[in-house]
Amino acid sequence: MATIKGGEFLIKELKSEDIFISEEFNDEQKMMKEAVIDFIDREVWPYKERFENKDYALTEEVMRKAGEMGFLGVSIPEKYGGIGMGFVSTMLVTDYMSSATGSVGTAFGAHTGIGTMPIFLYGTEDQKNTYLPLLTSGEKFGAYCLTEPGAGSDANSGKTTAELTADGKHYKINGQKMWISNAGFAEIFIVFARIEDDKNITAFIMVFDKENPNGVTLGAEEQKLGIHASSTRQVFFSDTLIPIENMLSERGKGFKIAMNSLNVGRIKLGAACLDASRRIITEAVNYGNERKQFKTAISNFGAIQKKYAEMSTKTFAIDAGCYRAAKDIQNMIDRLLADGKSHQDAELAAFQEYAIECAIIKVYASEVSQFVSDEGIQIFGGMGFSKDTPMESAWRDARITRIYEGTNEINRLLTVGMLLKKAMKGEIDVITPAMEVGNSLMGIPSFETPDFSEILSEEKAMVEKLKKAFLMVAGKAVQTFGMELDNHQQLILAAAEIMIEIYMAESAILKAEKIVKSTSEKEAECQIAMAKLNLFNAVETASSFGKEAILYVAEGDEQRMMLMGLKRFTKYVNNPNPIALRKVIAEKVIAENKYCF
Repeated sequence: MATIKGGEFLIKELKSEDIFISEEFNDEQKMMKEAVIDFIDREVWPYKERFENKDYALTEEVMRKAGEMGFLGVSIPEKYGGIGMGFVSTMLVTDYMSSATGSVGTAFGAHTGIGTMPIFLYGTEDQKNTYLPLLTSGEKFGAYCLTEPGAGSDANSGKTTAELTADGKHYKINGQKMWISNAGFAEIFIVFARIEDDKNITAFIMVFDKENPNGVTLGAEEQKLGIHASSTRQVFFSDTLIPIENMLSERGKGFKIAMNSLNVGRIKLGAACLDASRRIITEAVNYGNERKQFKTAISNFGAIQKKYAEMSTKTFAIDAGCYRAAKDIQNMIDRLLADGKSHQDAELAAFQEYAIECAIIKVYASEVSQFVSDEGIQIFGGMGFSKDTPMESAWRDARITRIYEGTNEINRLLTVGMLLKKAMKGEIDVITPAMEVGNSLMGIPSFETPDFSEILSEEKAMVEKLKKAFLMVAGKAVQTFGMELDNHQQLILAAAEIMIEIYMAESAILKAEKIVKSTSEKEAECQIAMAKLNLFNAVETASSFGKEAILYVAEGDEQRMMLMGLKRFTKYVNNPNPIALRKVIAEKVIAENKYCF
């Protein structure tokens, strides 16, 4: 299996054997998957109405049971109370634990991600030995106090203060935090505050005892659009004392901790959207097969079949991207451990390396989750708008995924920004290939018909052309605006759209190809169709946003040349038939009466 750096997918051509797919779960992972599905089907899905009626106690109860089952410490080493299964298994558990309601998904994600990982990644041995066993067992729950009324996306601008007491034994915390997930039942808080006039915030571990609140006051439960049974409160600190030994990492390292913790949270959020989308599709197919209009099941109508196909295709792409990136991260962790790095240093380095992919997956998966739930409502028609069906709550729960772990707008900007940073540091050479693409625009294109006899060979060639389109647009943007590029956000957003589509389309194609190789072309007919349909949509997106970027960044003859290049890079030799592809996919899910990939 070839190894590529984070972001390097844009300049390297990969083979299907270079990626991991969920069909390759080992026996231990398959058993864990079945255990989680059984847990959700038993403890969560039957009680959807209670979650929608804001039964916070039920969420806490489910989380405690999840701790007893070992689901809260999947990737944490055994010496800290976890089961040490690795990051792919962590993604798997997140995938299926989050499927039935966003309330449990949010509580689980906040606890196991930003509530636990900062201690694991940055804590001292004493801190890890003290707190991780409590968190992984579900004896105590974690929360993450970063966001403030005036500090959302600009996390480092928080006003909460930390002042060293006269005896030098404690830090006195004063301030206000908001939108704190799990606040109603958490007892271990990661709190971010500023010491004196430090440029950057500092992180602390605060143990909260309701019997002895230590200056901590919780606001009322927020009344939210969705995730109704996820506890979300404001947290107020008034001379709250935190022992100096509870500082996490070093003074002024809080912003770094916050950002690196979010890298983990972002990719896990992608997984959290996955089985939720699978379940919505299955519910929509069940309904379509049963609902009769004009004396026939509505799933026989092409308009409904189009929805099934697009919903399934996008969900298939999330699956491909999530587990591809998860395995890349896991492989790097394993390599660094073999080289003698500590577990926490290995994980930190791996999440930082693949931060671009984490952001891509967060954006794509959250928007697919919203799309799938919205189409689910539409398939149910008037009933979809009713609280008596699961679509309405799924749609509301999906909406928050585009906001937390960094808004999708911030994450789009980050994908391009992080890539350019890597390029400037010499970690990835995107400048040379971008210049080569620019020079090629001056040449005469080849008119030879390529050999596309191998399955998905034209699709793989199209992905390579989309990479050229991205390099052309990004290269020109950097050439034109240089260090001022940050001031041209709409241009960066357009480039980010192309980058996201490339990663997800390539992931789906390589996943389908790998399935073909392990089965047969006939058995993988639907996976091939989904890979082709997803690419067709990606090409359309790249063409649209590429044109938007070129019209902004170039003029005159250069603009015309770049537009011609974009047309060349988004043109198929053999055009796909999206309607026929959708029929293949829809007929399969209708026959199986579920999402079956």
